[in-house]
Amino acid sequence: MNSKFINREEDISLLEEEWKKKAGSLIILYGRRRIGKTRLLTEFIKNKRGIFYIAEDSSAQIQINGLKNKIAEFLNDSLLKSLEIKDWEQLFEYLIKNLPKERFYIIIDEFSYLIKSEKRILSILQKFWDMKFSSSPAFIVFSGSLLGLMSETVLSYASPLYGRRTKDILLKEMSFKDARKFVTMPFQEAMQLYMITGGVPEYLLKVAEYNNLEEFLKREFFSKRGYFYREPYYIISQEFKELKTYFSILNAIAYGCTKPTEIANFIGMEARSIYPYLENLLRLGFIDRQVSILGSQKKGIYLIKDHIFDFWFNFVFRYREEIEKEIFSLKNEEISRYYGKKFENFVRKKVFHYLLPDYHRMGKWWHRDEEIDIVSTNDRTGEIAFFEIKWSDLSVKDAERIVVDLKRKAKLVKWDNKKRKEHFGIIAKSIEDKKKFKEDGIFVYDLKDLEEVLMTDNFINTI
Repeated sequence: MNSKFINREEDISLLEEEWKKKAGSLIILYGRRRIGKTRLLTEFIKNKRGIFYIAEDSSAQIQINGLKNKIAEFLNDSLLKSLEIKDWEQLFEYLIKNLPKERFYIIIDEFSYLIKSEKRILSILQKFWDMKFSSSPAFIVFSGSLLGLMSETVLSYASPLYGRRTKDILLKEMSFKDARKFVTMPFQEAMQLYMITGGVPEYLLKVAEYNNLEEFLKREFFSKRGYFYREPYYIISQEFKELKTYFSILNAIAYGCTKPTEIANFIGMEARSIYPYLENLLRLGFIDRQVSILGSQKKGIYLIKDHIFDFWFNFVFRYREEIEKEIFSLKNEEISRYYGKKFENFVRKKVFHYLLPDYHRMGKWWHRDEEIDIVSTNDRTGEIAFFEIKWSDLSVKDAERIVVDLKRKAKLVKWDNKKRKEHFGIIAKSIEDKKKFKEDGIFVYDLKDLEEVLMTDNFINTI
């Protein structure tokens, strides 16, 4: 297993900049579970002195005792270790009377659990921040994974810590380029894995245990003993109380119900009642709202954004009975169709801006029963590009048919129709005789081109 600390230079730099300051620092570090917050902090504190406490989902008294022991260990204070401390105020009062004169850290990881066990903890921390910590050498980090709780209580305008924290850091997924460093598989398989797991470090460490994609899926998703078999249950149950409702909504979206009315009908709920649930899922990054480029912003559809959730609801949750009975077999046409959808999304989010960097707007376009995978505009030059994305190996005839149909659909797109200059392109696994299409002025890119774009810094874009 690859346990090397990869990337995160920008996040480490933000922490180091704060560390160099003389005044007190109060940093909120947050992000989804498994994203690498603890590992980031562990790397950051190397060769530094301080208190690192990982909170538990337990009572306030157990939390107080746990942090007390960490403080006593740092201060080398046997008296504190023997004291019976019953509340947070008593513990922090003791600490501020014994603060070191040099820079030191106080890191509370899984801070969300502290909030759950003691509702007053933020007000208590505000009091001691104002009283002493803000003017001390203390470098305080509160790190949390429960995004709902962190957003509502720590980061919101109503939070007692609002206006006091010196830095907020949202830890995001790794890029494909960095994620690929975890695995030794060929480019195509590495990309397929990224479409399934995303750039979540802990998931990538699990991927790194395997040499091929098929074995990874079989043992970790399609086995009731697999690492990912119950992962979404755990994450959703930590964030929401109404587990069944949120699961039903995500399942509906996976089945292709992307409009609020469709989702509501699928799960048997009134359409107007579905919106608060959708907003919560949006806010926490589990789903995404997509609108047609150049279309109405009011007419959006909902898609599952989280990579693991999307794959899990499409295959594991849907076929859980077969998996439990150990009779599940993944159908090639079904997984190919899924990769087609994910490849389209991957190209839009991770690749396309490298191909046409001067184009300002880009997105999927649809109108009634017609759709184009990518429409992109350069408002300055009046150019517009239309692309189809295919997870398949295209013959010359296949590609020619796609171009003809793309030109037909392009006429339906309303954007500066009289003056605009149009470009057309195809992105696929492979395209026969790319030279022919380039000579005809068609943009064509295959997986070899994408590998060059994503894995090197010397990609030269030519028609």
